[in-house]
Amino acid sequence: MSLKAAEVSVLSERIDWVKVDGQVPAIVQDYQSSQVLMMGYMNKDALSKTGETGQVTFFSRTKQRLWTKGETSGNVLQLVNMSLDCDNDTLLVKVNPIGPTCHTGSTSCWDGDAQQESQMVWLHQLEQLLAARKSADPDSSYTASLYARGTKRISQKVGEEGVEVALAATSGDKAELVCESADLIYHLMVLLQDQGLSMNDVVNKLKERHK
Repeated sequence: MSLKAAEVSVLSERIDWVKVDGQVPAIVQDYQSSQVLMMGYMNKDALSKTGETGQVTFFSRTKQRLWTKGETSGNVLQLVNMSLDCDNDTLLVKVNPIGPTCHTGSTSCWDGDAQQESQMVWLHQLEQLLAARKSADPDSSYTASLYARGTKRISQKVGEEGVEVALAATSGDKAELVCESADLIYHLMVLLQDQGLSMNDVVNKLKERHK
């Protein structure tokens, strides 16, 4: 049994299965952006299979069978970790989604509706777009052309934008400061992608320093 499967097994033992009538609600959240993606139900077998395969599996109440998310579409949910609430009757499942989660093609089942897009969710979506540009035709976008020109040029742009931010702050021009800061963050995100890193790595370092 893998470590992840063993951890899920321990979690299963803590669930009040009688209270939830054999099916525990499972709220699925993007591990990196914290965006809520969907909600489903798991019975003991679905939870066990999730731990064994590393892909989130539910119990379909309409089909009365186990259902692995993405089994037909390919848009699977790769398990990162999961936890129980204080009453041991609801799961929070954190995942790395492969493709859109909703059957409509949207990232989340709540897109454009009850869930308002947070700033961090938007940044994560931008980061995904920048990552996709790495293999794009250099003539197709400015981002793709930056990747094509290499790390040295991207690094130069980060340095140039950093100076522009400082100059805008020194001059007291707040509108210009916002614009230049946006340019700096954009180019920094491109540089991180170029180096196989992400904003999540930066945030984790900030958290580490905050301890």
